[in-house]
Amino acid sequence: MLNIGCHLSASEGYVAMAKQAVEIGANTFQFFTRNPRGFKAKDIDEQDVKEFLEIIKKNKFVKILAHAPYTLNPCSADKRVRDLAKEIFIDDLKRMEYTPGNMYNFHPGSHVGQGIDTGIKIISETLNEVLKKEQTTTVLLETMSGKGSEIGSKFEELKQIIDSVELKDKVGVCLDTCHIYDGGYDIVNNLDAVI
Repeated sequence: MLNIGCHLSASEGYVAMAKQAVEIGANTFQFFTRNPRGFKAKDIDEQDVKEFLEIIKKNKFVKILAHAPYTLNPCSADKRVRDLAKEIFIDDLKRMEYTPGNMYNFHPGSHVGQGIDTGIKIISETLNEVLKKEQTTTVLLETMSGKGSEIGSKFEELKQIIDSVELKDKVGVCLDTCHIYDGGYDIVNNLDAVI
């Protein structure tokens, strides 16, 4: 069975997203947990979530994917930015438990001159602080294109992060084909070599 969806706006709530997905024939979708270029999040409406869960069950949805804001940078050189990222991470993972068993995607971050090894270490430490045994959400590290000081453009970087995470069953990878192609993996002309 083909699982297909699109990115939907969360501005009108969970039910609105589910109805829009059903309307276009999707059985999954992605949405931002909060303002993608900021940090503000809407309050959770428990009735909205309850109706949403009924709609996705009735329509046999597969897992949905929440996306962290782009401004989240858990390996920033600035401690205040790292602390804010951790705070948002914790809040988003709590929010995800209203819709259990789904996925939460984030950009690993930019080391901003600290170096890849330091960035990887900080990202791993952050994940070890925010991941909980009881959570049902799988946290996905998104592959990146490697612009500037981005971490995650090489599969080896993502592996290093995951290798340092204690709760490995709570993490995975979101393969962004545009990012990996832009990052130097020729998935168009030489997919076998990439694999």
